[in-house]
Amino acid sequence: MSSDPSDDASHIEKLYEFGERLNDSKDKSQNLKDYQGIIDAATTSIKTKQLAAQLIPRFFKFFPDLSGPAIDTHIDLIEEEELGVRVQAIRGLPLFCKDTPEHIAKIVDILVQLLAAEEFVERDAVHKALMALLRQDVKASLTALFKHLGSVEEPNSEDFREKVLSFIRDKVFPIKNELLKPQEEMERHITDLIKKSVEDVTGAEFRMFMEFLKSLSIFGEKAPPERMKELIGIIEGQADLDAQFNVSDADADHIDRLISCLYMAIPFVVRGASSSKFLNYLNKHIIPVFDKLPEERKLDLLKALAEISPYSTPQDSRQILPSVVQLLKKYMPRRKTGEETNFTYVECLLYTFHHLAHKVPNATNSLCGYKIVTGQPSDRLGEDFSELNKDFTERLSNVEELTRATMKKLTQGMAEHNKAMAAAKSDEAKGCIKTQKQNTTTGLRTCNNILAMTKPLHSKTPAFIGDKSINLSWKEAVKPTTPSSTASVGGKRSGNASNGSGNAPSKKGRGAGGLHNQLVNRALEGLSQGGRSGGRGRGRGWGGRGRGRGRPW
Repeated sequence: MSSDPSDDASHIEKLYEFGERLNDSKDKSQNLKDYQGIIDAATTSIKTKQLAAQLIPRFFKFFPDLSGPAIDTHIDLIEEEELGVRVQAIRGLPLFCKDTPEHIAKIVDILVQLLAAEEFVERDAVHKALMALLRQDVKASLTALFKHLGSVEEPNSEDFREKVLSFIRDKVFPIKNELLKPQEEMERHITDLIKKSVEDVTGAEFRMFMEFLKSLSIFGEKAPPERMKELIGIIEGQADLDAQFNVSDADADHIDRLISCLYMAIPFVVRGASSSKFLNYLNKHIIPVFDKLPEERKLDLLKALAEISPYSTPQDSRQILPSVVQLLKKYMPRRKTGEETNFTYVECLLYTFHHLAHKVPNATNSLCGYKIVTGQPSDRLGEDFSELNKDFTERLSNVEELTRATMKKLTQGMAEHNKAMAAAKSDEAKGCIKTQKQNTTTGLRTCNNILAMTKPLHSKTPAFIGDKSINLSWKEAVKPTTPSSTASVGGKRSGNASNGSGNAPSKKGRGAGGLHNQLVNRALEGLSQGGRSGGRGRGRGWGGRGRGRGRPW
């Protein structure tokens, strides 16, 4: 770099001359030497570099034969030590594509490399340059951006990928209505890009992408069923439903991913997508090894199964019902055993049982000894299943007795909580008591639900509950439009079917801890165990899948 002020002035003067001649020329392609002079001057002083950073992209379109040297020189300016030169060069990058859109992918690639810039003003220039390109040609720019979310193995590739993802999440997604035009065409394009990108993502990234897809108009309320099928297909792919579940390997990542994906699928199942693949996988691979699952995931699985059961097909219901009955019998012992009863497990399984049996009532003939006539060849009324019915009825009676005893303890505990709240002095003490009251409220809701579901099962020809009259204890209650005939049963099922977080779901019943009331024994442990967490802190990603970066949930 020249340190002589007179040399600097001379270089700047020449640059202005080159620029003026190019401005005045009607056929700028004839001024090849002037443009070459601008490129050559970009290697001199700081001021000439800043001016060259403006002039090189301005006249770039007129000299296709110099496109290589021009871009290479401009990239050199981007790598200058002087911040002012770098920022000016970054701001000029979109101009390379203004009239030559074929360069968009290359310029996006250059800008993506700069997303990790440390200086705020530099990062801001990068963001604005990328947004300018997106507004010029959203399809080409998005394609170039998403390419960088694929599997990369270079050093620091994870940090680099995170920067790209953050830009898409924070800058692109929030203005989708502005960028994605024509709407249907561009929403389809970005959907296809996301479908390719989710082949290698973390759990949090996958949830973010699915939330974005749900927000697109092509998947809106008026979307046809095949669109819901498309979304649930993406989720099924993430859940690895074609893979063998190997519980002996303590495949905690797979079960975490499976349950999280199952919850994500529920809203689309509610809107008409099939849950067959999930239910078949649960029936074949997961329920048979239920006892071997991580303890904290059993409840999550049963909650998800309960929430999806109302939308199962008769065929799926018939296949999975025997497995559900076996689990139900396990957690509804025939006689008092002295072991603790997990009431939330029982609630989940009873709810699932009712909804499955409602679809195929005669399947319960040989499972529970019920005499239900449907007129179908599958009716087995000529066989004697009286012992099965006696066994099932005794289990129902036993769990009812345990439930009523627990409700009595919970009610006594609530009275103690109220007294303690009145006497509490500090905010900390009041907060603790409030949590205890919330958990007790949820426990009472669970017990009420159990009694509401066991009562109709005592008849030899029960009417299985197949509507929304039972509001699961962890779901936020919605005020029913008509008075309910059962005081203990909640209102309509919450519309947010994907919410499976914890056991105390409503605003009244959400608590952070366990039951601290000394009057309630550990039989209610299931009511205070944590439910599905939206994003467990298990480190990055999915893991155990042979994916590029091996990310566990």
